[in-house]
Amino acid sequence: MSYVCVAGLGVSGAAAARVLAERGERVVVVEAVEGEAQRVAADSLRRLGVEVRFGPVELPEGVQRLVTTGWAPHHPLMVAAAEAGVEVIGEVEVAWRLREEQGAAPWLALTGTNGKTTVVRMLTAMLLAAGHKAVAVGNVGVPVVEAVGGPYDVLAVELSSFQLHWSPSVAPHAGAILNLAPDHLDWHGSMAEYAAAKARIFEGARHVVFNADDPEVARLAEPYGERAVGFTLGVPRPGELGLVEDLLVDRAFVDDPVGQAEELATLADVKPFAPHNVANALAAAALARTLGVPAAAVRQGLLDFKPDPHRMAFVERVAEVDYVDDSKATNPHAAAAALAAYESIVWVAGGLLKGADVEDLVRRAAPRLRGAVLLGTDRAVIAEALARHAPDVPVVDIDGRDTGVMDRVVAEAARLASPGDTVLLAPAAASLDMFANYPARGQAFARAVHALAVPATESPAGHDPTGGSASDSADGTAGAR
Repeated sequence: MSYVCVAGLGVSGAAAARVLAERGERVVVVEAVEGEAQRVAADSLRRLGVEVRFGPVELPEGVQRLVTTGWAPHHPLMVAAAEAGVEVIGEVEVAWRLREEQGAAPWLALTGTNGKTTVVRMLTAMLLAAGHKAVAVGNVGVPVVEAVGGPYDVLAVELSSFQLHWSPSVAPHAGAILNLAPDHLDWHGSMAEYAAAKARIFEGARHVVFNADDPEVARLAEPYGERAVGFTLGVPRPGELGLVEDLLVDRAFVDDPVGQAEELATLADVKPFAPHNVANALAAAALARTLGVPAAAVRQGLLDFKPDPHRMAFVERVAEVDYVDDSKATNPHAAAAALAAYESIVWVAGGLLKGADVEDLVRRAAPRLRGAVLLGTDRAVIAEALARHAPDVPVVDIDGRDTGVMDRVVAEAARLASPGDTVLLAPAAASLDMFANYPARGQAFARAVHALAVPATESPAGHDPTGGSASDSADGTAGAR
């Protein structure tokens, strides 16, 4: 019986500890935070014989393996394990090692800076439409370790760069990288290390699926030769999936990739429609096709797919202006994809940029912008980029850190918008300076929009659904920088 330490009592940590204990391992969990959720998880684990230690996290004496759920390599606990010669692996790696080699459900795994959850949901819908017993697991919220050995014949696995870093032997049936842009550099230390972590998904994969329109992803796929299948928003070459007019087509998983293409779906089948979401659909289709999913099931999966909240979610149309919640756009790369989907935009942006560069984002979006309303800690960085690249675009700066600020933000956005415009919440930044998380930010936006839609005679006292004036609701005026 080995002695295993699990770092953290979150969803994945608790699941890993539980599964290991049920298999007869001696398990100790270390957790710095002793909140209500952690105490409940600890009580459940203790009934299985798991030791739980709250307080400053330290490496227990005698442990032979440390299981982490995404802690950075430079964390003192990880450093102590390395210095002591203790093997460090992640919950995903635990799941991989616990697979039954005979008859194990294949993994269709994917990663990328943005779009992961959308693609894994699309992929799962396609697999279910083809009659598979499939489930979405991993970074999507269901720990992989809980699904291994379950009643599934295939797992759709969403993996973050953190999970991949601690998964040295995972070798999926198919591995995909959707895109790459700077993110989590404080965790990885550099863009090169971040890309290297993502590239682990290709190692050992029977099929390599890559974004042929992303130069860095295409470079990472180059060594895999004929095992690599690209997806593109252009006309596909042999060995790729792509677009021919309004059709999503496959020139990879057909008998004659040179002379043959198979129709998979139409652009109208992709919801919500946007260029980056079409790329998501093609990535999901490529992964599904590695397992022989027929074209009809690919299309049915897209029709069955229900987008997760706060991802280009239409909120309401008020005074001929559409309001869209893409609060999940927590970095510039994601915001750029959302901004590219609309022609005339009043942009709601700001929050914690975490050092991200917004220059290219603003420069490319400038022709589509009709106005911008900025909030959050790093709004001045975005304002400065707008002044350089979109000097004629009116900008409203909203001060304050309370969550009620979103009412003023939406009122100002409504004042700037004209019929036919889209007010788009695509912050390009994290939410934690003002909100509990990005869903809370999106919910605040939606509530403010719905309040705006209430007729003036039904409005709460003091609320002007037209947005009022800049001097009433903002700490700057349109155009103020």
